[in-house]
Amino acid sequence: MNELKVGIIQLSKVADVETNRRRLAKKIREVAASGASIIVNQELHDSLYFCQTESTDNCDYAVEIPGKATELYASLAKELGVVIVTSLYERRAPGLYHNTAVVFEKDGSIAGKYRTMHIPDDPAYYEKFYFTPGDMGFEPIDTSLGRLGVLVCWDQWYPEAARLMALKGADILIYPTAIGWESTDSDDEKARQRDAWVTIQRAHGVANGIPVVTVNRVGHEPDPSGATNGIQFWGSSFVCGPQGELLYESPSDAEDVAVVSVDMKRSEHVRRWWPFLRDRRIDAYGNLTKRFID
Repeated sequence: MNELKVGIIQLSKVADVETNRRRLAKKIREVAASGASIIVNQELHDSLYFCQTESTDNCDYAVEIPGKATELYASLAKELGVVIVTSLYERRAPGLYHNTAVVFEKDGSIAGKYRTMHIPDDPAYYEKFYFTPGDMGFEPIDTSLGRLGVLVCWDQWYPEAARLMALKGADILIYPTAIGWESTDSDDEKARQRDAWVTIQRAHGVANGIPVVTVNRVGHEPDPSGATNGIQFWGSSFVCGPQGELLYESPSDAEDVAVVSVDMKRSEHVRRWWPFLRDRRIDAYGNLTKRFID
């Protein structure tokens, strides 16, 4: 494929899951009508970001895969003839849950899924309480539009994850995401955090010579416990090319949908100019599998 039309959907969320799904379905139809061939959604898009607190009641958000939630997105993929990347809280078994990206093919079938490998445990991001680390490895998902290197949120800070996807033939890296600011941080600190987040993901594109698509949520979500002032999700969803060049960037403070054209042939040319994969010293990287080198 020479050109990929990527639809991105950056939304705020409310407490009611069905309302979120209806709004999202409307936006999926909107970007499909605008020419998108693949549509990428943000992390855990069916609900509020429930990981701000630790409560077993929130495990009720988990869904079966396949199940009711996947039937909705499968039907949309088939109706619109598009590939859809979703992000769901997977109920694998009683008490066993994953943060799982599910990719739907144009015919409505499940092309594949990815269970998040890196799980954070920070104030207001208590994801280790809810999510079991993935056990499917870093495997690209084959679709009619190419091999998708789908990773999720905290994975985006790890060059190893991006590299392994690229080494297994991913044509593009995709990151559904939920990240934002805590209100007590200074404006300078907020800027540093967001800039670091954008920079490292663009660097994954540069280091591997492939495009990157990142879709974040936006808006304020209160902390149900009152322990913090909640999270102001910083939006800033973006698409960049294989040299890290920004092709599109959403605002930090508003909902946004867009269709972005990505030149998929450019990766071949960039990898010829910058043959980083050729020049890797694979004979000298054994220590990368260690936690720390004393």
